[in-house]
Amino acid sequence: MIRWIIAIVIFLAIEIYAFQAFRTITKIRWVLCGYAIVSLLVLIFILYSFSQFDRSVGQNKQTLFTIGLFLVVYIPKILLTFVMFGEDLFRLAAGGINYFVNNDPDVAYIPSRRRFISQVGLALAAIPFASLIYGIFEGKYNFKVLKQNVYFPDLPDAFDGFRIIQISDVHSGSFDNKEKIEYAIDLINQQEADMMLFTGDIVNTFAKEMHPWIDTFNKIKGFQYGKYSVLGNHDYGEYLEWPSQSAKDENFRDIKALYGKIGFDLMLNRHTFIEKDGQKIALVGVENWGEGFKKAGDLAVASEGLTDQDFKILMSHDPSHWDIEVKSHPKHFQLTLAGHTHGMQFGIEIPGFIKWSPIQFKYPQWAGLYENTGRYVYVNRGLGYHAYPGRVGIWPEITVIQLKKGNKVA
Repeated sequence: MIRWIIAIVIFLAIEIYAFQAFRTITKIRWVLCGYAIVSLLVLIFILYSFSQFDRSVGQNKQTLFTIGLFLVVYIPKILLTFVMFGEDLFRLAAGGINYFVNNDPDVAYIPSRRRFISQVGLALAAIPFASLIYGIFEGKYNFKVLKQNVYFPDLPDAFDGFRIIQISDVHSGSFDNKEKIEYAIDLINQQEADMMLFTGDIVNTFAKEMHPWIDTFNKIKGFQYGKYSVLGNHDYGEYLEWPSQSAKDENFRDIKALYGKIGFDLMLNRHTFIEKDGQKIALVGVENWGEGFKKAGDLAVASEGLTDQDFKILMSHDPSHWDIEVKSHPKHFQLTLAGHTHGMQFGIEIPGFIKWSPIQFKYPQWAGLYENTGRYVYVNRGLGYHAYPGRVGIWPEITVIQLKKGNKVA
């Protein structure tokens, strides 16, 4: 109860500051009344929806809508609140100076709000508002094909130029547009590659979420050296209250079967060799291992029989696994492919200039290529979306990685 009281107080404070900003720029009574009524109804709906969240059901269309509405409405208002609160601090400071220093009875102790500051605050608030709206209606399906060369001095000669397509974090339970998903599959099929890898999270929670999309994903073409996958944290059904352990176990079995139904060889803590022109590399796949998440991945089991001299590509869903364990592992995993972060589905990326997302404060490796003493991890930004039903600045990704012999990084 106390948490709800605190939440209501915070929301009301935000609403009061936002209303003051609007009142500063307009005195039209019906506009202000309409704004107040709509804001109150939205607040009631959001609080009610969150209070009705059922952990036995998990995320559904209403959850996505509610989270999207919350972000669209309150991120701009929170930004506006900071601007208005900052002005209040300035007004209080000016009032203190007027009272204790100037002591002039003809000057108001606390200055009135300035119209200009409210206009600046509203202009700033319009940026995330428009961006979040775009992210919901367009950004979440703004698929990008990103190409990355990675150089290794110990790459077997036969694999110089070997191309891998990577996708990750499909989250099929969030999809709502078949035409857009078919477009993504077409993009995959247009790429020239030797092998395809899928680094986990085929669903949000339930195996049934993928059933409407099986035929669509079966349109992904075959690749000469196969299609392989691993599990992600959402594939285990950990974020739900199940009626019984047997129901959870059955769902997990069905999720593992989904990968096979769309033509991927699921690798659960094991490895296989990819052979080309008499030479080979090892492809290693582990179950999910993540800091703060399920740690079912077992590198020792997955790499049993491999040496530090073997060239190895590791699929591990969560990049924290690479940061904590893989990058310093004595068996020397040359390249790790991960996903999981989604780049938080929100950020700014201008190649060569800026790459920023709030997720970087939790994950040092959150999108793209990273290196440590000659060992690399590539973090895919994800094909789908989860929680926030959109993407802003961090677009859904299909990666084409080309292995190159040499020392150059490009």
